[in-house]
Amino acid sequence: MKAIVARDYGPLDNLAYADWPEPEAKGRMVVIQAEAIGVNFPDGLLVQGLYQMKPPVPFVPGMEVAGRVVAVGDEVGSIRVGERVAALGSLGGYAEKVAAPEGSVMPLPDGVTAADACALLCGYGTSHYALKQRGQLKPGETLCVLGAGGLTGTAAVQIGKAMGARVIGVASSEEKRAIAKEAGADVVLGYDNLKDALKEATGGKGVDVGYDPVGGESFDALSRSMGWGGRLLVIGFASGTIPKFPVNLALVKGFSVVGVFWGDFTRREPAVYAENMRELIGWYMAGKVKPVIEGEYPLADAAAVLARVLNRGSAGKIILKP
Repeated sequence: MKAIVARDYGPLDNLAYADWPEPEAKGRMVVIQAEAIGVNFPDGLLVQGLYQMKPPVPFVPGMEVAGRVVAVGDEVGSIRVGERVAALGSLGGYAEKVAAPEGSVMPLPDGVTAADACALLCGYGTSHYALKQRGQLKPGETLCVLGAGGLTGTAAVQIGKAMGARVIGVASSEEKRAIAKEAGADVVLGYDNLKDALKEATGGKGVDVGYDPVGGESFDALSRSMGWGGRLLVIGFASGTIPKFPVNLALVKGFSVVGVFWGDFTRREPAVYAENMRELIGWYMAGKVKPVIEGEYPLADAAAVLARVLNRGSAGKIILKP
């Protein structure tokens, strides 16, 4: 079968569209014929050796796949050949067929497309965990979402509205601000003079929950805009700059800085993760959340697609198709 192979850590151009051994269904493993493969920001970091995890080379990147089950191991009990499923892993997703442990495979209800399922796994899963478990967002609170035109950002906007919050979306372009508005943001802002704009948008009270996948100067502005008792969620650093935080701000403004490591959460608390996904799927079926799919591209174009994602040139979810 064909797959995207990282033979060594390095530039995205080093990725090869090449032959790779087909996965086998042994024990509790399930083999899925891919219909849609999700592209995520960490995938691009991983192949360059810039992510927390550094698997042995060569390897196939990719954490999300949706499609049909074509084989199951002899210890699999709940998944059947022919079922439509989605699966989440840490590696192996950028391939025509993917093997996944039974516990990471989720049957898909009729009406959930393969592309939307991929978006719900990581992008929406991250934002849901961030706002529910880490931010403990409450109805009526003010949520500020940086990067609100990207995948996790639009997910945070939609989930914030589903949880009853007033949502301020911040995005870098008119196109992305329009996406944030369409996702349900009550107020949309750019990054210029962000601290002053947030003060005006909150009537001087500050932000209850801040959602930051961007880092850099945007984090600095948001940290100075937090309200008393607020929770500032650290999601990632899409700007490329990890900010230095003056901890006296948390002291005098009475807010918390909370790390969000969704991947580790899924491994440490699988039962909670499964319950989160059931809630997300329910919201999807009820029309409360709907991923923005920017485009679908051939699997062979993975390197170019990842470059766009890393350069923050994408709006919404990008899907690879075998």
